[in-house]
Amino acid sequence: MAWKNNTTMDQKVEFICEWMSERYTLTELCEFYEISRPTGYQLIRRYEQHGIKGLTEQSRAPFHHPNSTQPEVVDKILNLKEAHTRWGAKKLRALLYNDFSDEEIPSVLTVHNILKKNGLVYPQKRRRRVKPVYPIFDPQECNQVWSADYKGKFRMRNSQYCHPLTIADSRSRFLFTARAHLHEDYESVKGEFTRVFRKYGMPLQVHTDNGAPFGAVTAIQRFTQLSYWFIELGILPVFSDPAHPEQNGRHERMHRDLKAACAQPTSYSMETQQRRLSAFVKEYNYVRPHEALGMETPAKVHTWSERAFPEVVKEWLYPSDVKVLYVTQNGAIRWKSFYWVYMTRGLIGKRVGAEEVGNGIWKIFYRDVLLGYFNEKAIMDKESLTRLSTNLV
Repeated sequence: MAWKNNTTMDQKVEFICEWMSERYTLTELCEFYEISRPTGYQLIRRYEQHGIKGLTEQSRAPFHHPNSTQPEVVDKILNLKEAHTRWGAKKLRALLYNDFSDEEIPSVLTVHNILKKNGLVYPQKRRRRVKPVYPIFDPQECNQVWSADYKGKFRMRNSQYCHPLTIADSRSRFLFTARAHLHEDYESVKGEFTRVFRKYGMPLQVHTDNGAPFGAVTAIQRFTQLSYWFIELGILPVFSDPAHPEQNGRHERMHRDLKAACAQPTSYSMETQQRRLSAFVKEYNYVRPHEALGMETPAKVHTWSERAFPEVVKEWLYPSDVKVLYVTQNGAIRWKSFYWVYMTRGLIGKRVGAEEVGNGIWKIFYRDVLLGYFNEKAIMDKESLTRLSTNLV
């Protein structure tokens, strides 16, 4: 039997008061309140042990859970969350394998619930899903494509601006560097790439956006002075489509973590800011598990490139049937003594090759990379300047 539908705490107190009056037997009281004798004995026992408080509703949860998470595992989860405040349950659970066996480690949901119970789960801002834009750069091996970019500048506490340059392998997500620069210029980027190439080798391609000094949307093939240096090293520059940073989404996602770790708040000087960036690189490569890598770290997945950095760039020899032309100080090549074909200022002082296609159409190469075309028949006035085109004229 059970208590009547209108049973409240007051009725339990009445039951105890009438039992203590000794005017009724326990059987009579249980029949009146429509409860079983064991329930009546239980109420009396709880009242004798705890007083009126003992009559309140008790939890029916078992005292011992055979599948409950061990206290030392819970402590480890909380300690890991304290050390890595931006990480979620999946990444924290992956680190538990360093200290516990498979049987001791709870599920991702249990880890999440432990964090939530301790007030360590924070609501995430809902992000608008962006429809994928092609081409999507998806290398299948390490060192096929590296990505590079400047994380948006931020002001340090000494009022100077910090421009972090980041270079990473697009397959393994291994972050080669996060270098703090005062300016985003060719010399700074070339110097850091040189240091990384000497240490880790070189990729087949470097994927960047169209901002200086990586690319220029108005230049032929979007190539800049940095792009031509890559070509001299045997590396092909590739670019995201203008206004489509999602094509390099892996790198942008890393930038979000970098900003949270190193720019909120910022440091007082370039030296202390660089120490924070270096600490982030070390944690990102060797500690932080990555879901797209099967919860492995980038350092475990990445393999070093076998393409060594050449300290001296060898001179390029064009085939004998290719006309070799010198790019003058105005960024153009002289054609048949009278005419000019504008190339780009990034090639000043370098030699390009011209190969005839037919009907006055010529292809222009820098080393083995096609730059574009021009039509010599369109050059009517020796005072005019013809621009190289990326399409057949």
